[in-house]
Amino acid sequence: MKVLVTGGAGFIGSHIVDKLIARGDDVVIVDNLSTGDESYIHPEASFYRMNIEDERILEVFERERPQAVIHQAAQSAVPVSVEDPIRDAQINIQGTIRVLEGCRRYGVEKVVYASSAAVYGNPEYLPIDEKHPVRPLSPYGISKYTPEHYLHAYHELYGLRYTIFRYANVYGIRQVAKGEGAVISIFIDRLLKGEDLIIFGDGEQTRDYIYVDDVANANVAALSQADGEVLNLGTGKSTSLNDLVKTLQAVSGKEIQPVYGEERPGDIKYSYFDNRRALERLDWTPAVGLETGLKQTYEYYKECMGR
Repeated sequence: MKVLVTGGAGFIGSHIVDKLIARGDDVVIVDNLSTGDESYIHPEASFYRMNIEDERILEVFERERPQAVIHQAAQSAVPVSVEDPIRDAQINIQGTIRVLEGCRRYGVEKVVYASSAAVYGNPEYLPIDEKHPVRPLSPYGISKYTPEHYLHAYHELYGLRYTIFRYANVYGIRQVAKGEGAVISIFIDRLLKGEDLIIFGDGEQTRDYIYVDDVANANVAALSQADGEVLNLGTGKSTSLNDLVKTLQAVSGKEIQPVYGEERPGDIKYSYFDNRRALERLDWTPAVGLETGLKQTYEYYKECMGR
């Protein structure tokens, strides 16, 4: 199968590309390298450096004629979306429409789309399932949710198959140590530099941390399954920041005394997913536990810093 991966030089996208090529697929990457890294690009993949909102992306579709698209490229920083909501919408909404137009015009059969837990806003109940009300609190949450409607419309109008994933907190190797969802890479980066780990609030706030390898496997599985589904992609387990620090201390062998600061206004206190629908609809289950994933991630960044 020929698969086009937008954001294929990025944190999650590069892992997806690696798995596709390992199973024998022909892969095309579109990435502007704004957050991606050229060193993550698989040597067997075709690469186009461009923005997804650039109309030239239609030329890539015409030339490459992919059978499927895994759409990972996005503006993913909440503060950036608040500061510049127009640019956020240009990338996440208009860029996605540009990708969907390429799919429509050039015969793509299936799209797998990366949405976000940010679409839900403050949880009304836990764990969050796919029936939970959608009330995003930021332009980013809005711009990730809006393309879900376009995917449904393109299916109804043109028969384009799709699967939508709403990601929990994805972590693992190759993640940039910045942004709301990157607390693990930020903690490891500071730990290796001998800097304090800063926790805003009492540390009892919870999240659902899922390892990037599991997310990549789900995306590959969705190419042939779960058509028309909106699925929460997480572990279904709640982990507090305090417990996260304890586990990181165990895998690193370093004594950690976090510094607690004032709780940040607007931060969601408790959040984790009900992932049963993903388990039912996909031939998939999250396989990497938090301790194992943290150890792999810590060793990766330790080696990078050593180099």
